[in-house]
Amino acid sequence: FQMLLRGANAVGYTNYPDNVVHKFCKQAKTSGIDIFRVFDSLNYLDNLKLGVDAAGSAGGFVEGAMSYTGNVADPTKGKYNLEYYMNLADELVNNMGVHSLAIKDMAGLLTPAASKILVGALREQHPNTPIHVHTHDTAGSGVASMLAAAEAGADVVDVATDAMSGMTSQPSMGALVSMLSGTERDTGIDKNLMRPLNTYWENVRNLYLPFESGQLSGSSDVYEHEIPGGQYTNLLFQSRQLGLTDKWPEIKRKYAEANLVLGDIPKVTPSSKVVGDLAQFMVSQNLDQHQVLEQAETLAFPESVVQFLRGEIGIPPGGFPEPLRTKVLSARGLESIDGRPGASLPDYDFDEAEKILKEKYGSKYIDEKDVLSHALYPNVFSDWKEFETVYGEVTKLPTDLFLNPMKEGDEADIELKPGERVIVKLVSIQPAREDGQRTVTFEVNGERWFMPVTDQTIIQGADVRRKASGANEVGSPMPGVIVGLKVKEGDCVKEGDPLATLSAMKMETVIPATTSGVVKHVAINVGDKVEGDDLLVEIDPEEDICPITE
Repeated sequence: FQMLLRGANAVGYTNYPDNVVHKFCKQAKTSGIDIFRVFDSLNYLDNLKLGVDAAGSAGGFVEGAMSYTGNVADPTKGKYNLEYYMNLADELVNNMGVHSLAIKDMAGLLTPAASKILVGALREQHPNTPIHVHTHDTAGSGVASMLAAAEAGADVVDVATDAMSGMTSQPSMGALVSMLSGTERDTGIDKNLMRPLNTYWENVRNLYLPFESGQLSGSSDVYEHEIPGGQYTNLLFQSRQLGLTDKWPEIKRKYAEANLVLGDIPKVTPSSKVVGDLAQFMVSQNLDQHQVLEQAETLAFPESVVQFLRGEIGIPPGGFPEPLRTKVLSARGLESIDGRPGASLPDYDFDEAEKILKEKYGSKYIDEKDVLSHALYPNVFSDWKEFETVYGEVTKLPTDLFLNPMKEGDEADIELKPGERVIVKLVSIQPAREDGQRTVTFEVNGERWFMPVTDQTIIQGADVRRKASGANEVGSPMPGVIVGLKVKEGDCVKEGDPLATLSAMKMETVIPATTSGVVKHVAINVGDKVEGDDLLVEIDPEEDICPITE
C-alpha cells in the first residue's frame, strides 16, 4: 500500500511539530503503509527533508516527489525549466537518499513532449533510481503523456480503472493496457480480469451520483489556469452550490491571475488552496491583480493567503512576491517566518492531549489513533465526536441508506456485527411543530421506537437577515458560515480589528472593522449561515462612547 505525505504538512493544511509528523509516519507504517510518496506543495527542500526523514525512520520505502508545474518543453514558461527539476531531483536522490523519484503532475500539465524530455533526462542522470509518473487527465491527453513517459524510461505510471478514469482523474487503465498489448512494454494484465473490477466501480460510483461535480467533458484550458485535478472539481461543485455557475469561466481566469499575484507557485495542497482562496476572493470582490496589489494594505484577504505570505507553509521557488508580502504583513503587524515553519514549533504533548480527550469523551472511546487524529485535525476530530454523540456509529449503515433518507414504509436490514442483524422500518413522520420538532416512528425488529428530531429545513427557512447599509454596518463579503466571533456588544474596536471569521468554499476570511468605535449590535452567532451583504456587526463611531487611543 502507498500514501501521499505532504512533507512537513503530513496529511493536513498546515505545519505540525516534528514529533507529530514522525508519530504519524510510524502509525501509518504500523497500519500497513509500505510506500510513502513524499512531496511539498512548494517543492521547499527543508519541508521535503522532514517528510523524507520521518517516513524513512518509520521503515517505509520513501519516494521523493517533485510537484510539477509549467512546461519543460516550452522555454518561455519561466523558472520551471528542465534545469529546475534536474536540480530538485539531485537533492532528493543524492542528498536525501530517497528510494525512488516521482513526478507529481497534479494538474495534468505534462504534455507528451514534456514527458519525453523530463523523464528522459531523469533516466539518464539517475539510471538506477525507479521513476514514477503521476498525472491527471483534465485536458484528455493523459494516456498519450503516460505512453511517452514509458517510452522515455519511466518504470511506473498511474492510471485508474475505466469507470473512475478520465477528466480530472487519472488516465484510463484499460486504454493504456490495450495500447501496450503485444508490444515490448506489454503490461501482462489480463483484460478479462479487469472487467469485473470495472463493473464493481461503476456500481459504486452510481451510489455517489449526488456528489458528482457536474463536469461533463475535459478542459484543455487547464494549460492556462493550471488548476489541480482534485481542486478543479471541488471548485466547480462549490460554485454551483453557491449559484455561481455563470461565474465558473471567471473563476478559472482569476485562478490564473491569483497564481501570478502570489509569484507563480507550484499548486498542490496546501498551496493550491491559497491560490483558490485568493481567486474566489477576487471574483467575489470584483478585483483584478493590479487592484489586489494597490489595495493590499486594506483588503480582508483570506486567512490562507496571509499565512502563505507570512511563510507558514514554507518558501516558494524564487521567494515571496514583493511588494505584496510587505504590504500585507506590515498592515497587520505580522512578522515573517524565516526558514522551515515547523522548526520553531515545540513538541506536541501527546500524554497531556490523551488525558484531556479521555476526560472529555471517556477512556474507552479514546485510543492512540484518536489522540493522533486530534493532533492533526483538532476541529474535525471534535466535530466527528460530537456527530457520534448525536448519531452513534453510522459506519454500520449501508452506503445507500446513509446517503438516501428512508421514506414511510421503507425497511432496511442492517448488520451490526457478524451474526447480529436488525430490521428497521420507518412507520411514520409526524407534521412539524412551530419549533421545528417532529416525531418519527420506527419499528426495530417489530418493536416501536418514537424518535423526536428537529427539522433543520424549517429552522433555516425562518432565518432571514437584513442587509448591511452605511459605513457603520459591517456586512458579509460573500455567502458562508460564521466559524468565529471575535467581539461582543459593548467592545471597543479600532478600524481593521477582526470582528468575525467567515468560512466559505473551504476558505476562512477574517472580517475587519470598517471604522473605529464601540460594537453596538452583533447580528450573528457561530454556526450561522449568511449571504453576501448580510449584516454582521454594527459599530457606533462616537469617540466619547469609546475613546480610541493610539
